[in-house]
Order: sequence, then structure tokens, then C-alpha cells
Amino acid sequence: MEKGTQEKGQTEGDLGRAGTAVKEGVIRSLKGLSEIEADIVSLVRNTVADSLKLTSDVAGMGFSVTTDVVKGAIKATEEVGTGLTLSTKSVAKGVVMGVGDVGGDVIKATSQTVGAAVKGAAEVGAEVSLVARRAVEGTVEAAKEIGASTEEVAKVAIGGAIEAAGSIGTTAVKAVREMLVGVVEGLREVAGAAFPAKGPSASESRPTPEKPDEPDDTQPKTPGRNARGRFK
Repeated sequence: MEKGTQEKGQTEGDLGRAGTAVKEGVIRSLKGLSEIEADIVSLVRNTVADSLKLTSDVAGMGFSVTTDVVKGAIKATEEVGTGLTLSTKSVAKGVVMGVGDVGGDVIKATSQTVGAAVKGAAEVGAEVSLVARRAVEGTVEAAKEIGASTEEVAKVAIGGAIEAAGSIGTTAVKAVREMLVGVVEGLREVAGAAFPAKGPSASESRPTPEKPDEPDDTQPKTPGRNARGRFK
């Protein structure tokens, strides 16, 4: 009996140590991932900003630089064989922040970045809807950090993702729309603008009946007449 109790205690102790080891390992991994994402954001941000600083036509060069950066990131993950979903958010965030650093059009850069990411994901056979979500999340985070309108950026990012998915096919559009509903949860205004209702509800479509005018007690009444206009 004593031996069985001892073995049970040892088993519980072993499980406790194993759980602790896993927890610590996961923490280290997650911290490492955070550092990797931060490095990608910094790299992309500085690259975009430096590239746009070399030209006087920031608006004109913005599209080509944005597209080139996204393609470069996708190419890197293709060669490595993994990391597209992980890196997409950081790349999108870095692009928007880099464009903002040089006073470029953040809204246009948002649409271009998300669209390029969605199309690029389709070209390499990645999950388009998940890449779209990560790209949208990255642009919204960038907007928060640089002081841009998160609502406007989110709306444009969603629109860019859906538009890009439209060039792939109806299945992609459906998948992207369903995935992005979760991104805008809590942002009712954005969700309403990006996913308008098909039409007014039955209660909204019916006109509100007008109330009859209330009698004016301030006007003198005609003596000797009742409410129907007949003499009493």
C-alpha cells in the first residue's frame, strides 16, 4: 500500500516536471517568435522608408515598392518552405509603417499590401483566407501605432482582400469574407461598411405610420357643437 502511494506520488511529480518543462519551452518559443516578428517589422519598415526616400514621387513609387516587398517576403517563405502565415502580418505592418514614416498614403498602401499578399498566397498555393486575415491584422496594428484611423484602414484592408480574392474565384471570396468577419468583430462601423446587409429588414422597410394631429386645446371651440360637428 505504501509502495503504491509512493509510486503515485512519483508519477504526479514526473508529470509536474514534464508540464513545467513544456511550459518553459513554449514560453521561450513564443518569446522567440515575438522577437522574429519584431525583426521582420523593423526590416520591412526601414526598407520601405529608405526606398521611398530615394524618390521624389512617393505616391507613384509606393505601389511598386509595396508590391516588390510583399513578393520578396513570399519568395523567401517559398524557398524556406514555411513561414508565410507567420510573416504576413509582420510584413504588412512594416509596409504601412514605412509608408507612414515618409508621409505617404497609408490608406492606399494598406489596400495594395493586402491585395498583393492575397494574390501572392494564391500563386504559391497557400491558404488565402488565413493570409488575408494576417495581412489585415498587420495593417490595423500599424495604424494604431502610427496614429492613423484604424477604422478606415480596417475597412480598406478588408475591401482590398475581398477584391484580390475576387480575381482568384468565388470560393476564395467566400472564404476570405468568412475569415475576416472575425477580424472586425467589435468594430461595428467597419463591419457594417465592409459587409453591408443585403437589404432592410421587414420592420425597417415598412414606413412608420403617422400619428393623427392632436387637438389644439389653445384654440377656442365652436360653442354648441360636439366632436362630430353636430349641434347638441
